[in-house]
Amino acid sequence: MITALGIQNLKCFSDAEFDLRPLTVLTGLNGSGKSTVIQALLLARQAARQPGSSMIQLNGPYGLALGEAQELLHPAARQPEIGVRLRSDSSDTDWSYRFGVPSERALHLTVEEEPYQEALFHLAWTQPESGFTYLCAERLGPRDLLSVSGEPPDDLGVGVRGEHTAQVLALRQERLTTRRLTVREPLRHPDSDVPLLRNQAEAWASHIIRPIQITAQWAPGIAASTIRFKEAGPYGEVIRPANTGFGFSYALPIIVAGLMTEPGDVLIVENPEAHLHPAGQSRLGRFLAQVAGSGAQVIVETHSDHVLNGARLGVAEEGPLSSHEAIVHYFGREGSVPIELTDRGELTNWPSGFFDQIEDDLGRLARARRRR
Repeated sequence: MITALGIQNLKCFSDAEFDLRPLTVLTGLNGSGKSTVIQALLLARQAARQPGSSMIQLNGPYGLALGEAQELLHPAARQPEIGVRLRSDSSDTDWSYRFGVPSERALHLTVEEEPYQEALFHLAWTQPESGFTYLCAERLGPRDLLSVSGEPPDDLGVGVRGEHTAQVLALRQERLTTRRLTVREPLRHPDSDVPLLRNQAEAWASHIIRPIQITAQWAPGIAASTIRFKEAGPYGEVIRPANTGFGFSYALPIIVAGLMTEPGDVLIVENPEAHLHPAGQSRLGRFLAQVAGSGAQVIVETHSDHVLNGARLGVAEEGPLSSHEAIVHYFGREGSVPIELTDRGELTNWPSGFFDQIEDDLGRLARARRRR
């Protein structure tokens, strides 16, 4: 598990270091560095998956769209180089990547330094997509047909935009994989006794969003997969994704990816709250805390206090996550501020601008009522 991330000369960061825990929540103002933290991790992931390669792409892999190399370099950088450092709980040694900026218009970075691959082989950073999942903010909305991948079934993940979710469910429903066929006991929903992935995804989706049944298929001879929903109960009819709303399409890949995790895996999710009712956002936050408490590493970028509060409940309710296993990084105008959690789910710091808009608005409403 990665316990610290160092970033040098990347976009808004001249030299910064962040503690990472089993659950790390990134939140704060727009354009303040949250996405840059995730992009640094994805650059390191890309390099780790291509050991010995002389370059990494800035556009394409993992949905990255970073433009030209010069745009990534911090304005005060003395050398045209970008650094990313990782530290693991299994070692006190930093594993450093040093990327060069070959020219202003280059669409790639050169790999000038990388760790010995043997030092990283046991980490999810080097594992197949089923062990390292990044779900970007721009996930797929409702689709009648979803793409299929030629990746080996055991290695296949849900995809950066959730585009392979139906295929992943269908492969396991048809017993066409040898790994991750069932959901680990710490992640099983109490309302379902069946450990198969589809059944567990159905139970969690019903809990987080609303009661629903799920069918996923990958028909022979067709390079596409389908997912259909059905209202719970004996009279429920099959529903196309477009008629269930965006909430299911955006949340289901997160649920499936979380349920597929094994200890040591990494799950990075941007904006898990998208298109969900506040109650669903809270339940999804607590679900992500449960995934982190089961041995996976979860990194969440969110603008939702409901997601954060759900994660806090995962600590406060004697849940699967202890307080020292979670950390919040708030990115404000003055830089980033780390916030710890107590055993009761309380936050040790509440900087200005940190989820205080509701108090500001209610105060203004109260003053407006007094003026009338």
